[in-house]
Amino acid sequence: MTTARETQARLQREGLDRLDAQMLLLLALHRSPHDRAWLLAHDSDALESGTLTRLAALLQRRQRGEPMAYLYGKQEFFGLPLAVDHRVLVPRPDTETLVHWALEMMDAQARPARVLDLGTGSGAIALAIASQRPHASVSASDASEDALAVARDNAQRLRLPVQFHAGSWLDAVPGQRFDLIVTNPPYIAEGDPHLVGLMHEPLSALTAGADGLDDIRAIVANAPQALEPGGWLLIEHGFDQAAAVRGLLQDAGFEQVSSRTDLAAIERCSGGQWPQGR
Repeated sequence: MTTARETQARLQREGLDRLDAQMLLLLALHRSPHDRAWLLAHDSDALESGTLTRLAALLQRRQRGEPMAYLYGKQEFFGLPLAVDHRVLVPRPDTETLVHWALEMMDAQARPARVLDLGTGSGAIALAIASQRPHASVSASDASEDALAVARDNAQRLRLPVQFHAGSWLDAVPGQRFDLIVTNPPYIAEGDPHLVGLMHEPLSALTAGADGLDDIRAIVANAPQALEPGGWLLIEHGFDQAAAVRGLLQDAGFEQVSSRTDLAAIERCSGGQWPQGR
């Protein structure tokens, strides 16, 4: 007989931290990841053979570096349970900084905003905005049809009215104008050593040229033609890219350029307003 407590100890000896061991065991038991208190209360329970078989398969995947969200098939973002898999990046808590800023800009407007989320992936940003501001008109685009399939499924399951468009950045919405454009584009430099730990996520959604800024440059250059006068462009970027992104925005003619910090006090997003008179 193998108990839950003994199995957790074995998983930790095999290199998993305590939380990962608990999460894998809960998943093998078909229980919610929030059931850690239940697991502690049942740590002397014997595990059935089927549970141990599922656990062995999950352990293999986790040891290969697969994100826990892919094992569960879902990730919570801004209070929304989003389905995720290898077709999309796992939404990160840091990105909630961008959503909070977007909501603040929308609330400053006298009328419901038209919002565009560029490179939507799982739909996390667009769906979070739509859930918080139901009167806004929210659109989202992605160059990956696979990613759009995930985003559309999330929107349908959550019953959130987001319009999805296929295409590269602003090419997906030719001729349209928005009050607010938000984006979490690829911003990791090609060859960055951190990519090793992200090998299971789609590379095209992570890297953008030698310095990681290629896609941000393209977005900043083309955003003015898709923004209403007085509209805002808000961009998530890497932990050390805020100054460079502010420079790109200022050089392109944006005003009120600034950055926002995440919960770790890192400048995580930068943005600016397109002038009223243009």
